[in-house]
Amino acid sequence: MSPKLRPLRRRETMPDFVLEALEAHGLMAQYEARPPYQRNDYLLWINKAQREETKQKRLAQMLEELEGGGVYMRMKWNG
Repeated sequence: MSPKLRPLRRRETMPDFVLEALEAHGLMAQYEARPPYQRNDYLLWINKAQREETKQKRLAQMLEELEGGGVYMRMKWNG
């Protein structure tokens, strides 16, 4: 019997302000099209910020990357 595989990182919950931003910018489909690890990494990155200004800056970067495509955390991504 093989051990059950579990994610290396815990699953992050999506804050309301992130959900609202995705919906307002019409980017929910692009977000959902990303692999689960990327969606979780984006949320972890945003949630870890202590200052509201930093959370908003990270959210803006995520939205920009989803809108433009081909980029994940400022790295080229062929998804």
